[in-house]
Amino acid sequence: IRLWQTRECFPDLPVLNRGFGGSQISDVNYYAGRIVLPYAPKVIVFYAGDNDIAGGRSARQVFDAYKAFTTMVHASLPKTRIIFVCIKPSRSRWTLWPVMSEANAMVREYCGKDRRLYYFDAASPLLDSEGQPRLELFLADQLHLNAEGYKLWTGSLRPLIDEALKSATE
Repeated sequence: IRLWQTRECFPDLPVLNRGFGGSQISDVNYYAGRIVLPYAPKVIVFYAGDNDIAGGRSARQVFDAYKAFTTMVHASLPKTRIIFVCIKPSRSRWTLWPVMSEANAMVREYCGKDRRLYYFDAASPLLDSEGQPRLELFLADQLHLNAEGYKLWTGSLRPLIDEALKSATE
């Protein structure tokens, strides 16, 4: 997320990108009181979990950490909408994709139970017709998205952000 030029991609929105390299959900939870909550956002676009699983965490641990984040946010900001950008597939972490998919499925189900939570399937557009990561959407490290990958996400995510913003003001 830190590489995504979110301000340029969403120029009409008051975007504040709080992504930092190598972060895990536990880091987000630790710093949320400083980097998220004081700004009282209407919508939070959340991407984390990739590094957690690469670091040895289970799908359940990733889910539990995300659930702790949503609980913390909603304790302070009960109307804030949270969009979970699902953990993405990548060639460099392809062996971890089954665990990542399991975590995504748990979060998707959880989001379906609360109208303030949204699930963004960021994975499907990154896969080719054979279900493999599309190499042309990644940097040379085959882990991080390139400009084309982020452009794809931007176009797909925008309608969900608009829906969440509308819902947050109702």
